[in-house]
Amino acid sequence: MRARRYGDAGQAFPIYITVVGGLLFLAFAYFAVGQAAANRNGAQTAADAAALAAAQETRDDLAELWVQNVLDPGKWQEILTGDKAVLNGCWRAYQLASQNDAHLNGPAPCVPNLSSLSYTVYVKADKPVGESIVPGTETHYAHAHATAVIEPLCTFKPPASDAGDVLPRLSCADGKFWDLDPEHLTDLPGPEDLFDVHLADS
Repeated sequence: MRARRYGDAGQAFPIYITVVGGLLFLAFAYFAVGQAAANRNGAQTAADAAALAAAQETRDDLAELWVQNVLDPGKWQEILTGDKAVLNGCWRAYQLASQNDAHLNGPAPCVPNLSSLSYTVYVKADKPVGESIVPGTETHYAHAHATAVIEPLCTFKPPASDAGDVLPRLSCADGKFWDLDPEHLTDLPGPEDLFDVHLADS
């Protein structure tokens, strides 16, 4: 009987080794998947930040242009609708991607679109996924892209021809409005009041 027990133990040992080896393989495989997911998420974060930064640069430029022309309501419409936008914010996209361990990549890494008031950026992670049991991951870099949109938030009624120096009321999102006094222009809407910047649905 004792010899039979030793025999059973001897037969079970290879099975035990096989099971443990399989579990270890699964653990390493899950770890590799986690590495890849983390790398991909990092690249997506960099793309989102880069696109938003580029759009915010243009939003701030538009808001500044409106302030410069606040006493001339005849110029408000083309500014507040974005028709006067100059989409030169791609340098901010390069900057933010770099700050998030990535860089803009591809034949057209930053694409401004005046018709939709948007920027689309394409990034590549600076660091590879890393070594794992999956072949090739040590030289694989995550890629991602994102689009950020500038959305005008304010409207106004053009002043009547006989309105004199009276400025029209500026009505913006969430029920905000500004009655502007040409003699006391101290309380003006900020860039975030005039324009919203958000990521487009992918």
